[in-house]
Amino acid sequence: MPAHLHLPRRGLLSGTAALVGGALLGPVAGSPAAASAQATPRLRTRADWKARPPKVPATVLDRAPDHIVVHHTASANSTDYSPDHALALSRAIQDFHMDANGWDDIGEQLTISRGGHLMEGRNRTLEAVCTRRHVVGAHTLGQNDHTIGIENEGTYMTAEPTAALWRRLVATCAWLCDVYDLDPHAAIVGHRDYNGTSCPGDALYALLPRLRDQVAYRLFAYRLGGRGAAEASRARPSGLPGPRFTFDHGPALGPGDPTR
Repeated sequence: MPAHLHLPRRGLLSGTAALVGGALLGPVAGSPAAASAQATPRLRTRADWKARPPKVPATVLDRAPDHIVVHHTASANSTDYSPDHALALSRAIQDFHMDANGWDDIGEQLTISRGGHLMEGRNRTLEAVCTRRHVVGAHTLGQNDHTIGIENEGTYMTAEPTAALWRRLVATCAWLCDVYDLDPHAAIVGHRDYNGTSCPGDALYALLPRLRDQVAYRLFAYRLGGRGAAEASRARPSGLPGPRFTFDHGPALGPGDPTR
């Protein structure tokens, strides 16, 4: 972490009311009373999108994740921006992960639709974030025990995300960085930074330096001068082929990972 950059523990959900699934939740039991500088983004829970029960409950580790992995869903760039479409997207991803892949549940912790709707993914995700712990997902091969994954609806090899999706992605990453005391310039990565995949697509990957800067701006109310431009010059296409089929964003789970 740069010497000039200090990330205080803000305890985002501590002593504040969180807006989840359209309803205000009270302070998290047992959490510190310090208020957060970041607003909690509206999040639609698994109950909202009518998730299937997992085959087994997800593993929750008694520590925070240290990286946020940005993915694309490798699905169509839908022009249906409605909440109903967003909820159906989560159901479709869960069905694919559980039925086609044979996993215990949906793999990612969070999903953002092209309409900018944020959905809880893996079971126990909201519980884990509220207590500053880590729910183990299935989204990045060999790295699931320390990373939280955000699936962004669409395929971004050449197209860029919608403005609504982008705004929600910035807000969500700021929320997670605040909760987990993460430096956005070090913590926010793309799937391809870990595995041999084009995910999150060349266009979205090239935007990650801007994402880091905008998240940092939200957290600290100033930009880290020039750093984003320097990083942008290093954002290059992967040279790897794009998705082979819907929801194929590359290696997500291996036999050495702690949970399916």
